[in-house]
Amino acid sequence: MVRSTHAFATLLALAVPATSFAAAPPQSFKGEYTVSYLGLSIARATFSSRYEGDTYAINGTVSAAGLGRLFDDTKGTISSKGTISDKRMTPQVFRADYTSGKKASMVDIRFSNGAVTSTQVIPAPKKRDPKNWVPIGDGDLKSVLDPMAATVIHADSLDKVCGRTVKFYDGEMRADLTLTYASKGSISVPGYKGDTVTCKMGFEPVAGYRKGRKALNFLKNKSRMLVTFAPVGQSGVYAPIRATVGTQIGPLTISAGRFEAVN
Repeated sequence: MVRSTHAFATLLALAVPATSFAAAPPQSFKGEYTVSYLGLSIARATFSSRYEGDTYAINGTVSAAGLGRLFDDTKGTISSKGTISDKRMTPQVFRADYTSGKKASMVDIRFSNGAVTSTQVIPAPKKRDPKNWVPIGDGDLKSVLDPMAATVIHADSLDKVCGRTVKFYDGEMRADLTLTYASKGSISVPGYKGDTVTCKMGFEPVAGYRKGRKALNFLKNKSRMLVTFAPVGQSGVYAPIRATVGTQIGPLTISAGRFEAVN
C-alpha cells in the first residue's frame, strides 16, 4: 500500500461481492461499484464471480473516473481463485494488474493451506530502512485472506455478521480488520432490495509498513469506517453493498449500483 495505485486497487477490492456455495449448483453474481469523494465520482469497479462445488473464481476491472482521472488515471484488473471449506474462503491465487498513466504495476500472491507461499510485486519495493520499517514475521502470513476473500462473511443471520476480526494481506501490508456492530437498515439497488447490517471497521496494521506514516496512523486512530453488508441470495453469505472510509482529505464512499445473481 505504499504506492497510490496499490492503495487504489486494494480500496476497490474491499468492495467485492464474493460469495460461496459449497455442494450447490454453479452460481454466478455481478457487482458494480462507484467510489465517490464529496459526492463526486472518482473511480468505478465491476466484478463477476462464479462458484462451483468447493471452488470460487472472481474477476474484476477497476478504473479511475470523473474527478479521479485528473489526479491518477488508474485502471486495471483484479482476480482471485480458491476453495471453500468449513464455511471459510481459502485463497490460492490473487493477482492485480494495473496502470497509472504510463506506469504498470502488478501484485501476485500465492497461497497453500491458507498461508502465503510467495509474493511478487512489480515494480519491486524500494529498500526499507530497518529503523522505521516493521517487517513481516514468519507467523504473520498464516491463515490470511487476500483483498477479495477478505470481504466475505459467513453468518447464520444479519445479527451475527459483525463481531469478528479479518486477517488481511494485500501483497505488502498485513493488517487486522475488526468488525463491530453499528446498526441495521435496508437498501434498494438493482438486483437487491432488503435488510442490511452496518459494522464499524477498525484498522490495525500488523507488519509490512513504515512506522509513523501519517495516513496509516489516521486510519488506525481517527478514521471512521463503516461497512454495510447485504445477503447474497439464500447462501448464508453476506457481502459489502456500501462503505464509507474517513481519510485525511475527507470521506470516501463506495456504493453498489448493481448487486445481483446473474444465473
